Amino acid sequence: MVQLSQHYDGQTLSRLDELSQRESVSANFLVQILNDLKRGGLIISKRGKAGGYILASEPRQISLLEITHAVEPAMLAISTSNEGESGQPVNLAWEKLNEGFQKELKSITLDTLSDQSPMFYI
Repeated sequence: MVQLSQHYDGQTLSRLDELSQRESVSANFLVQILNDLKRGGLIISKRGKAGGYILASEPRQISLLEITHAVEPAMLAISTSNEGESGQPVNLAWEKLNEGFQKELKSITLDTLSDQSPMFYI
């Protein structure tokens, strides 16, 4: 998604092989992730010789929370129980942590990530 964000102009599609090469990820694995993102409404794909992938919205409108929901929703689930004497306080602690985690994910957008280029000092 950051790679698509860095090349986003609202028109130009990025090809699977280009994305795979730039990010050093196998095309087979990458297409699985791209399919999840497409189902989540975060990217658009076009088939054919001139096909490829593009963000469905501007980078500033896509948060890490949305990406996580599309690709790894289990990461946001709380799997604790209220059972037993310690169940409720433990569950409340995890809920509070999860709330903070989701708030932080929501605050980080693709444009924030793509603007963070490395600084070199001589």
